[in-house]
Amino acid sequence: MDCSRAEAYVLTQLRQQLPATLTYHGLHHTLDVVEQALSLAAAEGVTNPLELALLRTAAFYHDAGFLTTYQGHEEASCQLARRVLPTFGYLPTHIELICQLIMATQVPQRPGALPLARILCDADLDYLGRPDFWPISQTLFEELLTRNLITDEAAWLRLQTRFLGEHRYWTASATRRRETEKQARLTEVQAKLAAASL
Repeated sequence: MDCSRAEAYVLTQLRQQLPATLTYHGLHHTLDVVEQALSLAAAEGVTNPLELALLRTAAFYHDAGFLTTYQGHEEASCQLARRVLPTFGYLPTHIELICQLIMATQVPQRPGALPLARILCDADLDYLGRPDFWPISQTLFEELLTRNLITDEAAWLRLQTRFLGEHRYWTASATRRRETEKQARLTEVQAKLAAASL
């Protein structure tokens, strides 16, 4: 299993082919999710080298479906993984686990009891409880606006209020690291929405 070549392959594809209009779901997001997934795995006590390798690969491929589609990109990510990962020595069981992790990140997230899926889900939305929430959320607003998936800032703030209110972290480590800050961001979004409604 040649993880480094599998990662290099998808990074090249993302660098060269992702649309510039993916202001949120760009290469920077993928790299952030990889970093957060490994950090959370360490915090959660995951030490098995194979599990860590498969988690890392899933993080690199989790949004690769945006290369071909916007809606249903998770399934497209799995199609890509199933097509290319065998050429890098991944076994069918490895690929199916990777796809299970990728599909768990689909919103609303459904990681079930699988620890690696919970880690990847939390890594994918780690920014919700971070100091850089506002600049990152602005990139998602711009991306959705470009695709006519949202109409204006008030609609965006309503969506953010609902999303932050319904979101939960799945691992104890992410909850400990991010939940308090996420609640603070929710309060800030609610205040902005109230001000916009005046």
